[in-house]
Amino acid sequence: MDQSDHHHHLHPIVSDRVTVKGAVTPLALLPDGRLWWSEGLQRCLHLEKDVLSFVADGPNITLRTIQEVRDGCCSTTSPGKFVRKDVVFQPSTNESHVLWCQRLREYIDSLGRPKRLFVLVNPFGGKNSARKVFWEQVSPLLSDAQIELTVQETQHQLHAKELARSLDLSQYDGIVCVSGDGILVEVVNGLLEREDWQTAIKIPIGVVPAGTGNGMAKSLLDSVGYPCKVANAVLAIIRGHKRSLDVATIRQGETRFFSVLMLAWGLIADIDIESEKYRWMGSARLDFYAICRFLNLRRYTGRVSFVPAPGFEEYGEPSSYPGQSTSEGSNRDPIEAENTKLQKLSYQGPDVNLEHLKWRVINGPFVSVWLHNVPWGAEDTMAAPDAKFSDGYLDLIIVKNCPRLPLLAMMTELNKGGHVKYPYVTYLKVKAFVLEPGPRTKKPEKEGIIDSDGEVLARGKGTYKCEKKGLMAYDKLEITVDQGLATLFTPV
Repeated sequence: MDQSDHHHHLHPIVSDRVTVKGAVTPLALLPDGRLWWSEGLQRCLHLEKDVLSFVADGPNITLRTIQEVRDGCCSTTSPGKFVRKDVVFQPSTNESHVLWCQRLREYIDSLGRPKRLFVLVNPFGGKNSARKVFWEQVSPLLSDAQIELTVQETQHQLHAKELARSLDLSQYDGIVCVSGDGILVEVVNGLLEREDWQTAIKIPIGVVPAGTGNGMAKSLLDSVGYPCKVANAVLAIIRGHKRSLDVATIRQGETRFFSVLMLAWGLIADIDIESEKYRWMGSARLDFYAICRFLNLRRYTGRVSFVPAPGFEEYGEPSSYPGQSTSEGSNRDPIEAENTKLQKLSYQGPDVNLEHLKWRVINGPFVSVWLHNVPWGAEDTMAAPDAKFSDGYLDLIIVKNCPRLPLLAMMTELNKGGHVKYPYVTYLKVKAFVLEPGPRTKKPEKEGIIDSDGEVLARGKGTYKCEKKGLMAYDKLEITVDQGLATLFTPV
């Protein structure tokens, strides 16, 4: 049966002869949430997809709609622009008006949309444009959807983490991050440091791309073929669909960091972090510094141990659990140590016995080691094309030996994920992972940088800004995954 015939066979929840733009037309709300009427042509709106909210306005009812306008009449190609339109109709009688309001309210309430959101805006993110993005693009849509907002600008690094740790979550249906990925990472870490972390981490988190690295927003939107645009991200939050997200625990001694995006060591971490020297170049700094690094390629000694996902058991050599790191993070002070004792009530990482698992090992030297939880590391970097949000695994991408030209070619394929098909790349999925980073091969007095979710986790000897202490020491660290621990608002 053709979809267009289908509505004739559904008994309407409510129907009426109403007035639209001065003309009388039948209007019906069907059980699948479609509204049908005639306005010259037959018209159809999906309450779920197209209607932000409705307002009773005297004798009229106004539907606040957002509709996708595609290029060409009915092209099924890429999603187009969104247009906000009001559709106004007048029910035939007072009783009918009351009934329409009641039925529309019941249907919209049944969709499980958020009604109250706590919004974090990072005014320093992405060329300092997040504030403008929020007030011009995010706030109007959320208000049209009748969502009550509490807005907080982050004042300093870790402010979002502090807020997430202390927020009264019973007051909200979700937390929204208008920022790059940094605020999302802080929110997840803050929620997991609470005593009520088991319920706290289930609060849905929305991500609106307004920073320099928008890997999570890009991954969510691209998974359904949408462009990484603010309106698409906001609509995903309004519609209230949710999906779970794996959270990785990076651990060294008693120090823990909770990661939702990636961990990098070697080439990628060096480009990410050391290119800050060239901030004045804007976004060109990454390309410029990548070329500097190619011309003088570093390789690092060390080894990686991992528990492969099913189907990847042939990678590496058989091994056993390499043991926990005895290193303590380099910035431990007595207050911190005291906090660690208090933190035992917070999340400690997945409950898994690592010694009994089947470990494999790959020995260095390495050009690059990259672990990814979601496909995109940034809007133009599809680091791990096969990564899934909640498969319980991390995607591991290793480059050991690679001549310069293929390496350059590989880097140009990063925006499509084509690099993983090169013979120089080892690409697999792992359940647990231990990194034992060593010094550079040519300059053994110099070590490297370990970067997770855009923050420096550890700075080795002789690295850029190595006097600034990282959260952890440049030493053995272990990573485990908790499947589907966090929850995100998602487009479908």
